[in-house]
Amino acid sequence: MHCINCGHEESKVTDSRSIEEGNSIRRRRECLKCGFRFTTYEKIEFTPIMVIKRNGMHEQFDRDKILNGILRSCEKRPISLEQAENIVDEIELELHNNLIREIESNKLGEMVMEKLKDLDEIAYVRFASVYRQFKDINEFKDELNKLFVK
Repeated sequence: MHCINCGHEESKVTDSRSIEEGNSIRRRRECLKCGFRFTTYEKIEFTPIMVIKRNGMHEQFDRDKILNGILRSCEKRPISLEQAENIVDEIELELHNNLIREIESNKLGEMVMEKLKDLDEIAYVRFASVYRQFKDINEFKDELNKLFVK
């Protein structure tokens, strides 16, 4: 690891800590030449997941895109950024653990809706209305009725 202060190639690790539920390691390092201290991170590199869109096109799984959709549906709701990020983390981890390399966008949307349904019913209905492209109030009503049938 190159020192960011002097460029020397050798450093020693002074502290290591597991972060992100064991998926990353934070290391404090000290340059053996100039003594400068800096932090590095090691993260597990997963095989990319491809999302098959409704039109048949493929695009790489984009956690930010999913997070933004969740955040829009949770606007003005008592849901923290951390809770929204946890939903994306859980979905991404589930896909990797099941060795899924391709997933249809509708299945991905259903996964998000399942997580939102357990977290906040209003956020769930908001997400569903955009995701399922409700065309009229009856489709909206049908979705609400599904919540009451539980």
